[in-house]
Amino acid sequence: MNFQIVSDGACDLPVEVLEENNISTVPFYVSFGEEELKKEASSMSVKDFYKRMVDNPNVFPKTSLPSVNDYIEVLEPYIKNNIPVICICIDLKISGSFNSASMAKSLLEDKYKNAEIKVIDSTVLTAAQGVYVMEAVRMRNDNLSFEEAYNKLEEIKSTGRIHFTVGNVEYLKHGGRIGRLAGFAAGALGLKPLIVLENGDIFPGGVARSRKKSISQLMKVTKKHFEDIGDTPDNYSFVVGYGYDEAEGYEYREKLFSSLKEYSNIDNIEDIKVIQIGATTGVHTGPYALGHGFVKKYDK
Repeated sequence: MNFQIVSDGACDLPVEVLEENNISTVPFYVSFGEEELKKEASSMSVKDFYKRMVDNPNVFPKTSLPSVNDYIEVLEPYIKNNIPVICICIDLKISGSFNSASMAKSLLEDKYKNAEIKVIDSTVLTAAQGVYVMEAVRMRNDNLSFEEAYNKLEEIKSTGRIHFTVGNVEYLKHGGRIGRLAGFAAGALGLKPLIVLENGDIFPGGVARSRKKSISQLMKVTKKHFEDIGDTPDNYSFVVGYGYDEAEGYEYREKLFSSLKEYSNIDNIEDIKVIQIGATTGVHTGPYALGHGFVKKYDK
């Protein structure tokens, strides 16, 4: 093995994918109200998290980032065995997980003089971060060296995008993530916001009058993106992310696949993975977030 891949829990990859591809994770913590923080996915499942959100719409959950010690616990066994580590973290502008990982790296490098650790700010999150992590897996499977993989990951991260919509903007407001969306009158007007995550920043992508129209508009936002950059979706890995409603996630994939086929050679819907958005992102987007992410393939 050329290197070990570690990601914080914001990548939202299913347990079976993590195990199958030898990916280690450092989870976030989540809580409702005044209860004790619990480790996401282990102490509280994502399904339970969303069920509680839906059943308690006036209680806003919160998350806490992994500590320096949480990272050390995961990283140190590999460093002890002289295995280089690439650690991929959620967008730094959204969480300080990258800072915890960087501090852990510094402490481990002081303790182990031959330690090789690279910490990457992915500039994305949730399903798009998952796709980005899987590009690291592809690199490792293709026998890229530790340094080659790190450089390629740094090179392609600026291509990552998330195009999504939410049920309303209340969770974004409550979590302090409204940012550039502050001008939205969506809450008062009942409009559905379209949101773009680009290079770690959230931008408004427009509004629609219904959930159905918001999904249709997202397809147009993506098509325009590829027209603007003069590239084809064939060179990218795509993933759909959904919150509470799994069936809606798979219906969305059908629509995305049909749209992409109009201007690319994508011919297998199974190439578009479907991932449930985890609590780390869900606390800010609410139970009805829906959309897709994509990252350029490292060898395209």
